[in-house]
Amino acid sequence: MKISRMTRMSLILMASMGLHSAVAAFDDQSSDSTRESAIRESVVKIAATLRYPDILHPWTKQSPREASGTGVVIGGKRILTNAHMVLFASQLSVESQQSSEKLAATVEAVSPGMDLAVLKLEDESFFDKRPPLLRVQTLPEVKDSVVVYGYPQGGSSLSVTKGIVSRIEFAGYNDGVSGVRIQVDAAINPGNSGGPALVDGKMVGLIFSKLTQADNIGYIIPAEEIELFLKDVADGKYEGKPAMHDSLQTLENPALRSFLRLDKKSQGMIVHTPAESKPDYPLKTWDVITRIGDAEIDNVGMVKIKQNLRLQFQYLIQKAARNGKLPLTIIRQGKPQSIELPVVSRWPMLIEPLEGHYPSYFVYGPLVFSTASREFCTALDRPGSAVSAALAVMGSPLVTRRGDRPAFEGEALVVVTSPMFPHALSKGYDNPFSKVVKEVGGVKVKNLRHFVELLRDTKSKYTTIAFDDRFSETIVFDHQAALKATDEVLSDNGIRQQASDDLITVWKKQ
Repeated sequence: MKISRMTRMSLILMASMGLHSAVAAFDDQSSDSTRESAIRESVVKIAATLRYPDILHPWTKQSPREASGTGVVIGGKRILTNAHMVLFASQLSVESQQSSEKLAATVEAVSPGMDLAVLKLEDESFFDKRPPLLRVQTLPEVKDSVVVYGYPQGGSSLSVTKGIVSRIEFAGYNDGVSGVRIQVDAAINPGNSGGPALVDGKMVGLIFSKLTQADNIGYIIPAEEIELFLKDVADGKYEGKPAMHDSLQTLENPALRSFLRLDKKSQGMIVHTPAESKPDYPLKTWDVITRIGDAEIDNVGMVKIKQNLRLQFQYLIQKAARNGKLPLTIIRQGKPQSIELPVVSRWPMLIEPLEGHYPSYFVYGPLVFSTASREFCTALDRPGSAVSAALAVMGSPLVTRRGDRPAFEGEALVVVTSPMFPHALSKGYDNPFSKVVKEVGGVKVKNLRHFVELLRDTKSKYTTIAFDDRFSETIVFDHQAALKATDEVLSDNGIRQQASDDLITVWKKQ
């Protein structure tokens, strides 16, 4: 069989093309393998020993709990992870998939609200062969394929799972802080927290939680929220995201629209209660907010972000605010006007979360006093507890003022944080556990420090403690007898000192 010269040349060309394709495919596979190896090197395992506060016994801490999670290498020789992995951690360590050596870590910055934290390592040579993982600056698309890396329970090596982006929304995180949240259907389990989620080999966010009541519903903090956090902490402290604190309502009801004399084209959100009542505050009751920056707000408070994505207009606050001012367009009494609204990260609240701090306390006689915290209220609200219902009936400020701001600078509620210790001094008194202190010696109590100062400086033979509710009795102690009882209570119950370190200084000050 003879093969023509033309045929031979064609066969040679085809063979050459096939070889070139094979080489290209090999190069692509090699490149993918290199990129995958780099990603794996940048994902680390975090081990933490957590000592949570004992809310009802603030002189001690809960027993140590060992926890593990995930982190990812970022710029500046740092590691990004979740705040819930490091809050109340007495020890932190980091290890990579290629080494069993655990390196000591410390917290450089933390945002409990956004559940983000940055760690530093004592040995920075760890980062020599572990480059920062590349992050994208835009939100992914719904239905994008996503790959999740982490160290979940059930094994010791790095785990990789796949899924899709199923939802993007603006939602609450922690402690009243809100932000964009990405929902994925990739398998996420305890230990995945702090691990990266990647689309096309680039990090689109950080894993932080899952829905326990359903399968394969996990949540990711998007890269743009991470960037805001990292920019915020660049100066060494976290100030928080700018936010509006006004109470708003929707503009859907026809009678409501007619009452406000709005035409059919007007859309927006109604100001129900302005954040401040002072005359120069830019927003007033019945104002209709129609635009934030250049973005139109619809009648349920949504704005168009991009094709097929609408989010609550509060999402744009962090993008539109400049120097603490937010440009808004409003309709007031039928007339449009532009205003600049001051925005701050968060208003101080009367009952604040601990945010990684241990509660202060003070022991006086058979009673232990502390500052009311959100965690204390949560402990009272636990299922099966009758305390919270009783406080509501009594009109306790723990219920009636739970969502209030301080009435004056420095105001905080002082509570009896533990059940009353058995002692002869308490004979005939009801247990005032969970009651809010109103007055000491007839003087209204401002906060826990002030409470300690009043006891320290008293010249009276008797100390009277009145509580702030409808039915609680007033407790009267002989002051010197209470001081003696304090020493006995400390000794009998193994309490190391009468007060937390910050209040010991106040108590001993003459």
